[in-house]
Amino acid sequence: MARLHDIVIDCAHPAGTARFWAAALDGYAVAPYDDAELARLRAQGIAGPEDDPTVLIEPRDSGPRLWCQLVPEPKRAKNRLHLDLLSGDLEAESNRLVALGATVLARHEDHCVLTDPEKNEFCLFPLRP
Repeated sequence: MARLHDIVIDCAHPAGTARFWAAALDGYAVAPYDDAELARLRAQGIAGPEDDPTVLIEPRDSGPRLWCQLVPEPKRAKNRLHLDLLSGDLEAESNRLVALGATVLARHEDHCVLTDPEKNEFCLFPLRP
């Protein structure tokens, strides 16, 4: 039986996309770069974390990891898979996400559809008691 391990987000700028998702999700942070990781990047001709083609976002406790990976092609159509987020205050959270770089695509009675800075769609739903 398979289990979810990672969620991978294709993007043009992994470092920036990783910062967005780390700030958007409670309990997540961009994985730190230690000396060994920086040396590994340099050995591949990568100047540093800002140019890293695969940036890891780790959960503080449990949950899937997220990877932001560089892809050469631009986004062309709607995602076939997207994330659904929950918030106690739909309006305040959508405003916070917009301040981080998200764009609101549609507001519905029970949820909001947004995109991250790379135009990947995701939904925001209110917490239900």
